[in-house]
Amino acid sequence: MEKSEIKNERQRQPRFLKEALLLVIKLMIFAVAGIILLTYVFGLTRNASLNMQPAFRDGDLVMYYRLDRTFTAGDVIVIRYREKTYLERVIASAGDTVDITADGLSVNGSLLQEPYRRGETTQFEGEVTFPLTVPEGELFVLGDDREQSVDSRMFGCVRCEDVGGKVVGLFRRRNF
Repeated sequence: MEKSEIKNERQRQPRFLKEALLLVIKLMIFAVAGIILLTYVFGLTRNASLNMQPAFRDGDLVMYYRLDRTFTAGDVIVIRYREKTYLERVIASAGDTVDITADGLSVNGSLLQEPYRRGETTQFEGEVTFPLTVPEGELFVLGDDREQSVDSRMFGCVRCEDVGGKVVGLFRRRNF
């Protein structure tokens, strides 16, 4: 080997190490950014209920956005009730009056048309009585599968602080 070849070989080694170190630093920055996003901005949960069939199935992975705290009718949200996570659909917000009669579900006197609904909306025996006016800072929520759903007909209105966020993505899991 000539002197120039040896010199070139020595120069390549530090350059390779610098590039490898730079790659490791970039990967670490990417990992930290991902952890921050999934901790403070987005959340991931596994749907473990039948509340929202057929749109969301048991076992689906659901991504939700934590930062938007304005909820409107039709939003699908993630809530915690009795140490369990549920997906629910917002039906009414603060100041709205919800009623369930033989005619169906009405909000502020208007009968709702719900193409996503499965089953009939009926009242459950319990502490929740209708008509119900949603208090300030709370939401009235129902699952899409009304016969299987654990929702505001059972436990009443949900405080906005108990909402994890709005659902923004669905990852259908199959066979794992």
